[in-house]
Amino acid sequence: MDVTDEHIPEERFAECLAVLPQACVEVVLEHDGGVLLARRTNEPAEGEWFWPGGRLYRGERLPDAARRVAREELGIAVGLLGQLGAYGHFWDTASVDGLDSRHTVNVVYHCRPADEDFEIDLDDQHDDYRFVTGVEDWMHEYVREYVEDSGILGG
Repeated sequence: MDVTDEHIPEERFAECLAVLPQACVEVVLEHDGGVLLARRTNEPAEGEWFWPGGRLYRGERLPDAARRVAREELGIAVGLLGQLGAYGHFWDTASVDGLDSRHTVNVVYHCRPADEDFEIDLDDQHDDYRFVTGVEDWMHEYVREYVEDSGILGG
């Protein structure tokens, strides 16, 4: 099956999201004992420090989607270490006109930079990033959930 990443008109996209969860992938980038969080500039979770992630395209394999998200949102190639899990997120906001909430199903991948001399180049969905080495009170509940479930930071 070919990968379809064509633009969906906003009205049609809103109709789909009103009745179906959105399939997404997220990447937990590990480097030097920490994991990367990026501050979001859009909904859902605008202003929150979160994992880079995005929607799954029709026909796209999950590992390919994780590599694409890292390339598009962080500007780097990654090596995948495996899946950390699948999670359902329920958002009280949505970035789509006519919707006041959103349901996503997120498959989360653990990865490392493919090149040790990598440089992060954020896309316009993020305005800053940081590497964290432990669970912090300020972290979004979904971020804490991944860390605690996976034990990736000793959580």
